[in-house]
Amino acid sequence: MNKDHILAEIKRTAEENGGTPLGRGRFEKETGIKPSDWYGKYWSRWNDALLDAGYSPNKLQSAYDKDFLIQKLVQLIVELGHFPTTPEIRLKAYQDKTFPSHNTFSRFGKKHALIQTVLNYCNSHEVAERVVDICTSAIGNSDPGQPQESPDTQPEFGFVYLMKSGRHFKIGRSKSAERREFELKILLPEKLELVHKIQTDDPAGIEKYWHERFKDKRKGGEWFELSPGDIKAFRRRKFM
Repeated sequence: MNKDHILAEIKRTAEENGGTPLGRGRFEKETGIKPSDWYGKYWSRWNDALLDAGYSPNKLQSAYDKDFLIQKLVQLIVELGHFPTTPEIRLKAYQDKTFPSHNTFSRFGKKHALIQTVLNYCNSHEVAERVVDICTSAIGNSDPGQPQESPDTQPEFGFVYLMKSGRHFKIGRSKSAERREFELKILLPEKLELVHKIQTDDPAGIEKYWHERFKDKRKGGEWFELSPGDIKAFRRRKFM
């Protein structure tokens, strides 16, 4: 692990993040580059690494305004046609860098309290009646004493995997990527290889993200014809 490679990854991930460099923790998750790879070797602080890459040091992000958060949530409600689940908020934040992280909404409390906050906002602002109806229905089905997601909608950890057979690649999801590899080996005449797997608490959403990202390279079903750059992009992800 050399200094030039780390600087290149800082620049690449910053460009993918709208020109803003990542914090140390997220940078490690995105690239697999640990603090031990650079701390005390090239820099004594993460901000020094950012400066060396040509960026201003990260500043602590100020808290979002309450109305701003609710407005964003209202927009997502309109987009989905229902009150969003936590995985749906996570996916939206990942796809849209202007959308707040799902953790940001925890300041409003449990799901019941969050829905009530949205309804209170609707009562004092001009909001589509459809949003009010959706929230009224959602709060009637929520329990004030339960966490934001009911047991049936709690995210379940799994994997989104990339497998190769011949010159084509399969992107799918499973609770066990290795077990799925074994199952597919029985069905496919050509050699099958597990290239990489991404652990996630939203397998369906993350699988959808990669299918959408490579949609122009789809050859049928979950099979794609990917370039070395595409494969490298997938392998950079350890957790999503």
